[in-house]
Amino acid sequence: MAGAVVIGAGPGIGRAVARRFAREGLAVALVARRRVEPLDADTVVLAADAAVPAQLRAALDDAAARLGPPDVVVYNAALIRADAVGELSVEEHQRAWAVNVLGALTAAAHVLPGMAERGRGTFLVTGGMPEPKPEYVSLSLGKAAVRTAVDLLDRRYGPAGVHVATVTVAGAVAPGTAFDPDDIAEHYWRLHTQPRGRWVREVVHG
Repeated sequence: MAGAVVIGAGPGIGRAVARRFAREGLAVALVARRRVEPLDADTVVLAADAAVPAQLRAALDDAAARLGPPDVVVYNAALIRADAVGELSVEEHQRAWAVNVLGALTAAAHVLPGMAERGRGTFLVTGGMPEPKPEYVSLSLGKAAVRTAVDLLDRRYGPAGVHVATVTVAGAVAPGTAFDPDDIAEHYWRLHTQPRGRWVREVVHG
């Protein structure tokens, strides 16, 4: 089977999704800003800051060179912090936007044209905040934008055979709770394996 790339592959959802795809026999590339442990000896581990386009594109190229063109790419990177209106500087908002939104668009622009040419592929984004929260302003703005981005990408690449979707996580992720990352990871696998005639664009966990 072709490979899977998980961007934002730290502990939690990213690693759980990587394990889920690896369990099905897919070769997995983990992309993270900080060093992460490989799943096994065959895992490709790549360092990149999702907010830096050149780094992210280079990591995606490296993963493709080592594993082949990806069958599925998961964008799970996010800058999660509590902040209220007026608390962040413009620069801090720009940093959050770069991670939460622009990184997803950078990854999509880099891999989706190739998927469209091959007539298949899956691009999944971890969403959240189905309702905005005033104590999480930058994250609320970012997740609303990601939902719109998935809509736009689906309209552009869906007709060419690329499944673009988001898994919206409506709560704090923690093992052993209703938001256990292993349970959430199941949504990603189901979206990837959905027959084309039954594609959905969003799954809400919680």
